[in-house]
Amino acid sequence: MAQVSLMELGQVGDYEIRLLKVFKTVVECGGFSAAETVLNISRSTISVHMANLEQRLKLKLCSRGRAGFALTDEGAIIYESARRLFSQIEDFRSTVNGLHVQISGELKLVASDTISLDERCRFPEVLAEFCQQAPDVFVQFESAPMSDIERMILNGEVDVGFIPYHRQLDGLIYQPLYEETCYLYCSHRHPLFAEQDDEPLRQGLQQCRSVQAGIQTNPEVALQMVGLTKNATAYYYETRAVMILSGAYVGYLPEHYANHWEAEGRLRKLLPAERGYKLGIAAITHQFSRLNKPRDLFMRLLQKQMECNPPR
Repeated sequence: MAQVSLMELGQVGDYEIRLLKVFKTVVECGGFSAAETVLNISRSTISVHMANLEQRLKLKLCSRGRAGFALTDEGAIIYESARRLFSQIEDFRSTVNGLHVQISGELKLVASDTISLDERCRFPEVLAEFCQQAPDVFVQFESAPMSDIERMILNGEVDVGFIPYHRQLDGLIYQPLYEETCYLYCSHRHPLFAEQDDEPLRQGLQQCRSVQAGIQTNPEVALQMVGLTKNATAYYYETRAVMILSGAYVGYLPEHYANHWEAEGRLRKLLPAERGYKLGIAAITHQFSRLNKPRDLFMRLLQKQMECNPPR
């Protein structure tokens, strides 16, 4: 027997779709009685709908009686055609919904100092997955001082900032990423480099020139600066490291950033049991900003990476 195509019926409108849904439910429930509960309509109403569908199709779709509910050959073909039709409708609905949630626009990121290249942030992995899921988004990634980043987020100039946070400002959401340890360093050119005894080191530090970040710090960091004379400021680690490597200054650097110079014998930690502090690294966003799909996707992917690959 040749298959019946619903397209041969002419236009299939909302009413025909409703009748086909009733028919499909009846078939899958195995009869009118069982379909009552699913459809939440009476058997008599179901019977009317089935009769109307058969009339429109000019086909006998099923029989029911003492032997129970049974599809005719034509009814079985119509059922399969209806099942395919509803599957295609669902595919169409999913496609349309997908177009509505397609992420586009811009994502503006800004990071302080060396954070963007810190492997603990997992930026390469996050950006790779982000570009797969949101290929139409234009990404802008810049660097700036911490105070500028806070202002840029609050003013809505950028979407996500990455900072070593010394403070928490109202209006910002802080997502902790990892913790940094900073130590006081001098270079091999500095007079204190060869000093091994703690007390002479303590006394010597009171006479040293120090380079500091030049920003308002939290109490723990401020306490570490007690006893050091501030003779220079350098916010960025790169410029601060240059000044310390000159031998003219001592100053604080993150351990991971200074490691390779220390391994080369060009830097040394001074009194690490005393002169060190923890510094949290966080992603910040605006607490009251409008809906932003690129930003929200990026933050979800960042959180996923941090959970799967916790910083060491």
